Amino acid sequence: MVATTMVKITIDGRIAEVAPATTVLHAAEGLGISIPTLCHLEGCSPTTSCQICLVKNALTGQFVPSCATKVTDGMIVESETEEVHEMRRTALELLLSDHLGDCLAPCFFACPAHMDIPLMLQQIGDRHLQDAVATIKRDIAMPATLGRVCPKPCEKGCRRNASDEPVTVCELKRHVADVDLASGDPYVPTCLPDTGKRIAIVGAGPTGLAAAFYLRQQGHACDLFERQPEAGGRLHDECASGTLPIDVLRGEVRQVEKVGVNFHLATPIADRHAWDRLLDEFDVVVACCGASDVAQLQSWGLPVDKRGVAINKETYQTDNPRLFAAGNAIRGKGLVVRSIADGKEAAIAIGQYLVGEVVRGPGKPFSSRIGKLTAEEMPPYLAGALNVPRQEPVKNALFVLDNAVEQSERCLACGCQGHGTCRLEAYSQQYDADSSRYAGERRPYEVVNRGGHVLFEPGKCIKCELCVQIAERAGEPLGITFVGRGFDVRLQVPFGHTIDEGLGNVARQCVEACPTAALYFAR
Repeated sequence: MVATTMVKITIDGRIAEVAPATTVLHAAEGLGISIPTLCHLEGCSPTTSCQICLVKNALTGQFVPSCATKVTDGMIVESETEEVHEMRRTALELLLSDHLGDCLAPCFFACPAHMDIPLMLQQIGDRHLQDAVATIKRDIAMPATLGRVCPKPCEKGCRRNASDEPVTVCELKRHVADVDLASGDPYVPTCLPDTGKRIAIVGAGPTGLAAAFYLRQQGHACDLFERQPEAGGRLHDECASGTLPIDVLRGEVRQVEKVGVNFHLATPIADRHAWDRLLDEFDVVVACCGASDVAQLQSWGLPVDKRGVAINKETYQTDNPRLFAAGNAIRGKGLVVRSIADGKEAAIAIGQYLVGEVVRGPGKPFSSRIGKLTAEEMPPYLAGALNVPRQEPVKNALFVLDNAVEQSERCLACGCQGHGTCRLEAYSQQYDADSSRYAGERRPYEVVNRGGHVLFEPGKCIKCELCVQIAERAGEPLGITFVGRGFDVRLQVPFGHTIDEGLGNVARQCVEACPTAALYFAR
């Protein structure tokens, strides 16, 4: 038996010896080097349709798809250079130029706190209210309060507005939070082990309470200083007006206490000496003291601009790296939901600072966006949602659970079902791809096989051929194939049969292999 002559290849300065038929992609994997792929699947023939696995052959200067390029002896490959990254970024942007889908629903962007509204609605629809309250509290520290005082920007952004009326997002959020508070054992998030870091938060209004809630979950000790005898800040104005029951506010403050926040009530931080003392005693100080006169802020030794405390707008950090500020302390005036969002976002930035990371703040998620739909494009969305009128509970009353379920199922599920697992989304974020760089006139939005088990959105398909090959390998009688030419090529099941019939027993394999969630299971 003749021994196989191994081939030597260098990738990013690292040498590997592999069999002659090995692809550059597999050689890189053997070295622990991860090369991005969309159209590659083990066991399927390479189609090189996505081009994001490009690497540079340093000996020839050519860029080649690593999934289909076989190694040659002495080959030198560059994978992690800015030049290669730029080529991958361009490949992604070309794919995005023809991609028709919302990674995140419009309501996500309309909500200042960026809550995962579609997931909450799905969980309510499944009657999983405990899961729903956990989803809500990942982004909104005081949902029962906010459900009563928020002007509902998320509902203004609801896509269903273009057809009839928006989903009752705010009331459903309040319903879940009220049920939780009344349960006798309200949801308390898990906190990481103590880090040994101590944070002083000045002001126990909505911003300070939210900041403390999220910083404690990171494992940092939090001390809240409030000049009034009770926490809540300007939320007490809402209580006085009758909009917010005082018991609801107190109940949510207790939930902040339960994560281990130390409250110092009737303890004003009233002069520069008091602020300096906090900076001496704590690792970080956060100014959440609400709208304050600029002269007052200056007398406290805080940096100011025309609206309040001067900060880096991305990180909430002042020119003193251990001093942060958020809420109306930096805005002068803002919605309660904006103040609560500030508290969460400031907590992210403070957490980065405390663990020695570069302080960048929360950052912005990548999202492909469809934009405004035409009248002809609304029916495919409406067809996937319950056709019932909008309903709201009587003031301060709860929905009946069946009504809450029904109202949640009015959601059009605008966001992509592949959000969080879609590789196109992940790589676009990783390589900082600009979805609008090559934007042109978009195609009409459509959903194929509505009412079936597996749905197909042609606007998300990158022609990777994986589903075609999977069905062919499994010997499915019909399978699925490409029809048309050029830009008009598209997937279709032969002889007018449905996607369900074409994919047959390999439907799940095809859905799981689809790199852009163009194929997905119906709700």
